[in-house]
Amino acid sequence: MANNKKIKPLPIKSFQFHSGRILVGKYEVLDLLGAGWEGEVYRVREIHTGIIRTAKFFFPQRNERDKALLFYARKLHKLHQCPVVIQYHTQEKITIRGMGVSFLISEFVEGELLSAFLLRQPGKKLPPYIAMHLLHAMATGIETIHSLGEYHGDLHSDNIIVERFGLKFDLKLLDLFHWGAPSKANIHDDVCNMIRIFYDTLGGAKTYSKQPPEVKAIVCGLKRSLILKKFRSAGQLKHYLETIEFS
Repeated sequence: MANNKKIKPLPIKSFQFHSGRILVGKYEVLDLLGAGWEGEVYRVREIHTGIIRTAKFFFPQRNERDKALLFYARKLHKLHQCPVVIQYHTQEKITIRGMGVSFLISEFVEGELLSAFLLRQPGKKLPPYIAMHLLHAMATGIETIHSLGEYHGDLHSDNIIVERFGLKFDLKLLDLFHWGAPSKANIHDDVCNMIRIFYDTLGGAKTYSKQPPEVKAIVCGLKRSLILKKFRSAGQLKHYLETIEFS
């Protein structure tokens, strides 16, 4: 008897798009920007306009019924007025190995990951005054997200893109992570994660004992209960930084 059982296709672990490949007749692949659990991100050129865009391709096994794609598209659209959120443009679909692969097209952001930015700094860290400006930029951006009843959920130095102009930092956030409806705990996670990033940009445990009291008053020894007693939201953290008095 013939075996009519369908063979399940192997999961896609990498798309391996080469430079110059044309997708759906609209986009030319330039290079790979990064990869993660959900898929891969490429820099592409919009053929008709010449505009450089970012394309996030979802592995089909991580995007059943386009659930992941729809989450990102709707969340990015909801937050489109937040200056730290990458602007979503459209979605497309191609077929690879007989499977539908969906991808999101969004703006391409100049700059570099915060983790790479720190590696270029003297001692791979920032002076306290500069680090406070970075923290203020983060708090300002996250405050706009929180004001819309949303949150980031996975803030760290590998998903923050930095452009710096003197003391001013322009930031963009990658990977709005969690799926569920926002809760107070999610908001608190964002606050604690921002302060952890601040702590790390200053050199972490190696330099903490030598930090000025103004820094320690913000970091609170990384004790969550103490941080949240002082900063219940990104807005409170931002206000504190704007009114801090240095000894």
